[in-house]
Amino acid sequence: MGKRRILGIDIGTTATKVIIIDEEGTILGDTQRTSTLLSKQATWAEEDPNQWWENVCTCIPKILSETNTKAGDICSIGVSGMVPTLILLDEKGNVLRNSIQQNDARSSAEIEVFKKGLDEQDIFRRTGSMITQQSIGPKLLWLKQHEPDVFAQAKTVLGSYDYINYKLTGKLFVEKNWALESGLYDLTTKTWIQEVAAISGICMEMLPEVKDSSEMVGSISEQAAKETGLQQGTMVIAGSADHVSSAFSAGIREPGDLLVKLGGAGDILLSLDELKLNPKLFMDYHLKPGQYLLNGCMASSGSLIKWFQQEFSEHLDYRELDEQAAKIDAGSDGLWVLPYFIGEKTPIFDPLARGVFWGVTLQHTRPHFFKAILEGISFGFLHHVKVIQEMGQSITRVRVTNGGAKSFLWKQVTSDVLGLPLEIVENHPGSSMGVAFMAGLRAGVFSSWDDIERCITIKTVIQPNMENHRIYEQMFAVYTELYEVNKALFHKVNG
Repeated sequence: MGKRRILGIDIGTTATKVIIIDEEGTILGDTQRTSTLLSKQATWAEEDPNQWWENVCTCIPKILSETNTKAGDICSIGVSGMVPTLILLDEKGNVLRNSIQQNDARSSAEIEVFKKGLDEQDIFRRTGSMITQQSIGPKLLWLKQHEPDVFAQAKTVLGSYDYINYKLTGKLFVEKNWALESGLYDLTTKTWIQEVAAISGICMEMLPEVKDSSEMVGSISEQAAKETGLQQGTMVIAGSADHVSSAFSAGIREPGDLLVKLGGAGDILLSLDELKLNPKLFMDYHLKPGQYLLNGCMASSGSLIKWFQQEFSEHLDYRELDEQAAKIDAGSDGLWVLPYFIGEKTPIFDPLARGVFWGVTLQHTRPHFFKAILEGISFGFLHHVKVIQEMGQSITRVRVTNGGAKSFLWKQVTSDVLGLPLEIVENHPGSSMGVAFMAGLRAGVFSSWDDIERCITIKTVIQPNMENHRIYEQMFAVYTELYEVNKALFHKVNG
């Protein structure tokens, strides 16, 4: 019998990614295909789920060929994806319209309907989430009001990776993290909430059964085998939310482990061994049974750095910007940045907040602005750490992933602002690795959740400059006050 191999699929915002790993957790190959983000109006964010499936059907035969893998060598499959993406299916299982993405902000008026019609604090206690632009209910209500003909045909509501699993197996379900982040699911009773479904305009039958992440939910159907080149009958697990899977694949598996993702958006996730809710943060189920993840998401992080480079430093690459800004002392000579350039999610939940450069003088140069941007983003991460610490939660280890991990200055500034050492995960494959490992664990290829460490390489640990940290602690107090004194003006101008 040949060595068993596992397939991991990630349905991401910008691309569909597929990897194959072996019994040692080694990535044998990876491939990806671009996905198209559609924005017909300023606050809209949509994608075509049919394109995701076309990407999957293209990527799988390609990676099987490139890794010399026979369909029968694949013993199990896991899928991750964006949450809480909203997809509507008709009675035949066909997609009725484009997905509504998690960062879509069209339903502001419907959010107010929910807040007036429901006890938000009760909903928070039951679901673990406040009513925000990520909530599925207000988006469903928007569809009912603005696209009644489409809405009338809807028979099933589900998410991104749930849809791909449906196409693979023919089984309709949602994984528990989609259920949790939807704002429709009761944590205690583990049931859908009738009154939230009612105000959303849907009947309970439209909400599928909820499955655990590592649960086997079905196998490759005859039709899916024809379209993907996979072997009919191959095991498929429920999968996971992309950020949850990504955190696990970076080794965030023990209580106190913290992940800082230096990506286009800035994510921060803390592993817990008990359920603890905070209205300033999101909460998810960990891949490991019985554990949880407190998490925050900054709307703008690496995207702000990219904007500055493209608009004001096009002739300089990121390495050159790093080198110039590294010569600027901590604090950027009294220049602060509020990084709310597209509003902000956690911990302030204010879509009307805006970016600010404050304290600007004629002595400030481009390197000052770049350094201040890195510091402002890092203050955003520190804001989350302060919330976590106020809950009495300790942080025992910090790991860093994503594109920003390639920037020596961004990593050092982050370490200095947080006052914590950062373990840098080398060549982190992301969420596709997390679900591939979990699928392998389910199939018996791996024996323990701890085996994920064999898939992780740590070569560098960034140590904080504590003198800089003391400077940043003082600056952070001004950073938070800057938002508070400008909040009313943000709402007056942008509301």
